[in-house]
Amino acid sequence: MLAAMLLAPLTACAGAQTPKDATGRPLEPLTIVTATGEHEFWVEIADEEPERQRGMMFREPLADDRGMLFEFPDVAERAFWMRNTPSSLDIIYIDPRGRIVSIAAHAVPFSEITIPSRGAASGVLELRAGRAEEIGARAGDQVRHEFFRPGG
Repeated sequence: MLAAMLLAPLTACAGAQTPKDATGRPLEPLTIVTATGEHEFWVEIADEEPERQRGMMFREPLADDRGMLFEFPDVAERAFWMRNTPSSLDIIYIDPRGRIVSIAAHAVPFSEITIPSRGAASGVLELRAGRAEEIGARAGDQVRHEFFRPGG
């Protein structure tokens, strides 16, 4: 009995370990709330210019529960491309309150054609191609992450 009591906290801590990206940085939790429910993801953060420029270039496809969140210090029209990106992605543009502005589904790998946000955004989320449709994500849906300020 005592052994079980002593092992319980260790087991709980091991199960709660935060996943890490390829460079060892911890991933952050992000939730997309759609008509079909709350959908949990672990995201890499691209909040500095070199990270934002590199994005998903030269990378393996994302797992269903993974993504990359690009955080910008300003709110503006955005445009992304798929230069040197070998797998198709869904590109989700998000306003400062965490509302989805638009979704570019199944962006073409390696394309240098820019994909516009069609509205002001401060965040951009990249997911595996088709994932946004699978969870029923639409413009106006809520994205929860500490970067966004729903009331602000």
